[in-house]
Amino acid sequence: MLTAAFVILGIAILLGCLLAVLYLRTEGAAAPWPLAALHGLVAVGGLFCLALALRGPVRGVEQGTGSFGIIAVTLIGSAALIGVGSLVTHLIKRRLPGILIGTHATLAVGGFAILAAYVFVG
Repeated sequence: MLTAAFVILGIAILLGCLLAVLYLRTEGAAAPWPLAALHGLVAVGGLFCLALALRGPVRGVEQGTGSFGIIAVTLIGSAALIGVGSLVTHLIKRRLPGILIGTHATLAVGGFAILAAYVFVG
């Protein structure tokens, strides 16, 4: 289940990179909503899989990565909350602030990097 969460979240990261490129190339215009919806649904699915995977025994204690799973869920969950905030901002027809997008991406990629260490080292 942990590997599935890693793969699913990796796909969400790649979709997010595509959305970021589209956002920057169109000078802040809204990204195609089906792609943004797919990004959000895949990310939530990966977060759900990760939360389910962490219900099992703790792994990586010997290597010092025992808490990396919880840290990854926290960072990715925070990114999901900011993603919902960006959805609300888009729905009320306001331009998304760059700091919101940057914070969302930083939390998501940071959580994914911690998850990668947890999967491969732990």
